[in-house]
Formats: sequence, C-alpha cells, structure tokens
Amino acid sequence: MAAGSENPPEKFDDKFVRTVAVPPRGNRIAYDRGKDSVRGFGVRITAAGAKSFILNYTIAGRERRYTIGAYPAWTVLVARKEAARLRREIDSGHDPLGAREADREAPTVADLCDRYLAEHAIKKRTAADDESMIRRIVRPELGARKVASINFADVDRLHRKVTKASGGYAANRLLALLSKMFALAIRWEMRTDNPAKGVERNTEERRYRYLTGEELRRLTEALATHPNQIAANAVRLMLLTGARRGEVLSATWDQFDLDVGIWVKPSSHTKTKREHRVPISAPARQLLVEMRAEAEKRAKAKKRDEVSPFVFPARVGDGPMVEIKTAWAWLCTAAELKDVRVHDLRHTYASVLASAGLSLPVIGALLGHTQPGTTARYVHLFDDPLRAATERVGAIVTGKTDGAEVVPLERGRA
Repeated sequence: MAAGSENPPEKFDDKFVRTVAVPPRGNRIAYDRGKDSVRGFGVRITAAGAKSFILNYTIAGRERRYTIGAYPAWTVLVARKEAARLRREIDSGHDPLGAREADREAPTVADLCDRYLAEHAIKKRTAADDESMIRRIVRPELGARKVASINFADVDRLHRKVTKASGGYAANRLLALLSKMFALAIRWEMRTDNPAKGVERNTEERRYRYLTGEELRRLTEALATHPNQIAANAVRLMLLTGARRGEVLSATWDQFDLDVGIWVKPSSHTKTKREHRVPISAPARQLLVEMRAEAEKRAKAKKRDEVSPFVFPARVGDGPMVEIKTAWAWLCTAAELKDVRVHDLRHTYASVLASAGLSLPVIGALLGHTQPGTTARYVHLFDDPLRAATERVGAIVTGKTDGAEVVPLERGRA
C-alpha cells in the first residue's frame, strides 16, 4: 500500500489536508479519525504536493485502493460521504475498483465498429456502404463512447441530425446500420439491449425514376467523354444488364462466360443471397470483350503476368472499385440529369423491357427477383404497351385504322 502513513490530529478536516506535510519522496497517506471517521478513508500526499482522497478496503481476500478524487476539487466532507457510500457497497459484496477497471476496459463504439466490419459486414454485398457510413458518421459521432453507455436518446438525436443534413433516406439507412450493430453487440455480450429499437424512422416515399430516350442519349454521350472509362464502363454494364451497383463493381472475370453470353452472380454478391444465372446481350458481351482486351494491355504495360481478377479494379490496391459517386455526379452534370440515382439505371432497364412487351416474370428473372411482388412494382410500366394494344383492338373493331390493316369481324347470324 502506501510508502508511509501519518495519523492526523483529532480533527481530520480541510485545514489538516491543506497544511499536511509533503513527504521528501514517494507518497504517504493520512487516515481519517474521529467519531465520524470511515474505515480505510484517507488522503494521499505525493512528493510533488498532489493530494487525493482514497479508500482502502479488502474484498475476497484482496487488498484494494480506490481513488475518490483530488483535493481541493473534493472537500473532506464530500469525500468522506462518498467513502461511506462506497463502504456500504463493499460490505454488500460490491468491488468499486473492479467496476471502474471493467468500465475502463469496456469496448467502445469504435471497437464495435471494428468487429462489425471484420466479422459481419465483410459477408454483405453492401460492405462498402457500411464502411463509408461508419467512417463518415458513426466513428466521429459515437466512436469514443462506451458501447454500454449509448442510449435511445443518443441514437434518436443522431438520426434526426442526419435527417436534417442528408435527408430521410440516408438517416434511415444509418438507423438500420446502428440497429444491426447493437443487435450484434448483445450477441457479443457488450450490452444487454438495443438502443436503436423504437426510434421512429422517416417516411420514405417509393419513387421509381426512369431515364427517357433523350436522357439516355445525353448519358451515352457523357459516358464517351468521361475521363475514367473504367467507371464509365461500370455504368454502361448497369444499363445493359440491370444489375445492382454492388453486383457490377464486385464482379470478377470468372463469373462470365463470354462465349455463351452468361453471367453467374455468386450468392455472396446478390441481394437475395442466391446464385443468379442470367444471359447477357450481345452489346454487353462486346463491352466485356473490349474491357478484357484493355485489361490485358494494362497488365502487359505494367509487366504483370495476369490481369486483375476484378472486372472493375480499384486504381489503388488489388481490390475492386468500391464506389462511383464522383463519376456519377460528373455524368449527371454533363448529361443534365436531374434527380437521378445510380439505382435508377436498374429501373430504366426494367422500363425498356416492359416497353418491349416482356412479361413481369421474365423481367423478374432478368433482375434476379425471387418474389413476384418485388417485380410487381413495375406493373405500371405496361401502361404504354397495353394502351397501344387496346388502341389496336379499337382500330380493328371500328375500322378506323388511319392506314393500318383492318381485320373485319364477322357479325353473328341471327
């Protein structure tokens, strides 16, 4: 315990603590005494003149020393009351120093982020999105806090802050991420409840934006002039296949059979967690053939034996491209596209299929939907082909075809 101790006069008070002699080296402790004294309570004085109140106690046969606080921020009267409270807890079997050490060693939200990314996000197709949100929002806002200290108000406040700064959709994605992280924190015994439960989500209006023919023309022209043609090709492949951004950016060459024209997306890359085998069009195959040739040229120029396994390799490192936000913003500006997201390329692909008269089951199969209800969102796209079809019937029935061939209908005989 202490290098030395000193018994104070009958009255252990602020005057004594203020005037107590400083040891020539090390430290020493003067213990409380008098009718209101608390066993083990005292003041520690160092050779530098620092003074702090302590409580010595024994629990489970182990001697412990708990530091209550420094003088003069803590007075003798207040420190003694705290020592008496701690003594009552100790007598009931509680170890205040052990609790403090456990709290000091308890995982922070930053620790939870690290484990979430390493053990859970790595298995998700949206891992890059999770990493970005954690880096930009979760770590700066909550990273230094203990996992167990986060409460409902903290999550609700952050949700409202992001709603104001970035919109309701982004805030809801953050809330979903935090809810999953804290659910895993319960499993990993970092806390016992989920503080994201019950936070009211923002209302999200479902919207499906489709590029018009004129917008597609402008986008095609912008793609031809974009300085990063690897990113431009990613957009082209999304347009030609209707694939999700993550499926395209994480694609590897071994997923494609360019001779047959088949793309086999592994279950780890699809939203449905199922392998998706889908045919690709001749233009898509041609694009990939040209990209493969360019990749081989780049590998040869860099004196590499093999091309990157990724169809869209990152500029730095050996992994795939993880984001095209900068390229997409450039393209939207150049093509004068308003309120268009990358995911709207998928909707555009579906709209072209519907306009060509293909059925919902066929569209769903090409998009990789496993539930008919998911594809049903595109049912309104059939308005134009259905209108054309019913106009055709009307023309046949009335004989008003404006030059079109009429198939006369025989009237039934009376």
